[in-house]
Amino acid sequence: MKKVFKMQDLECANCAAKMEQAIAKIDGVISVSVNFMTQKLTIDADEGAMDGIVKEAAKICKKIEPDCRIIF
Repeated sequence: MKKVFKMQDLECANCAAKMEQAIAKIDGVISVSVNFMTQKLTIDADEGAMDGIVKEAAKICKKIEPDCRIIF
């Protein structure tokens, strides 16, 4: 299942790359893309685990760039 989320206040392309690498390590994630230019997060993951994965991804984003938020 693939979902696309809008990101807010993502201000660093390097941070976006770090987020992408960290989110890819979450169990159940098939693929992930963090696009700095469009401010979008795309996650392809198991449907049953998607809610937990998105919450974990939000924590990762907050840790790497404190002002960044994922719009659900």
